[in-house]
Amino acid sequence: METVIRGASIYFILLVILRLSGRRTVAQMTPFDLVLLLVVSETTQQALLGDDFSITNAVVLMIVLFGIDIGLSYFKQWAPGAARYMDGAPTVLISDGKVDFRAFHRARVSLDDVLTAARQNQGLERLDQIKYAVLEADGAVSIIPIA
Repeated sequence: METVIRGASIYFILLVILRLSGRRTVAQMTPFDLVLLLVVSETTQQALLGDDFSITNAVVLMIVLFGIDIGLSYFKQWAPGAARYMDGAPTVLISDGKVDFRAFHRARVSLDDVLTAARQNQGLERLDQIKYAVLEADGAVSIIPIA
């Protein structure tokens, strides 16, 4: 039973931490992000397993973690408001060609991030070519060019 409680607790703690860290944290990994992920995974592994490193304990833990994940996905389908809260909502960064600097600041996104997405996804080179830029819930930046 201790394994189940440990697994559920760590899962929800990590979910909250990732949610608070912002969408861009999980969108594209830099070397710093990879190192952080490795350190967090090692720390989490120790917290999850405790002193019991048996195969049985590891299997129980995997079942608990996947069970929670599946359960939460069903819950989000049943309660769409919960999905918006848990996963976040899209944030409009540029609307009708006008930059919303407050949205940029809240989302911790730079103009360079948007221009990079514009170049990569639409082949756009300048800010004045962008009609809409939206930071999606998954951390990606969607660009709609001016027609």
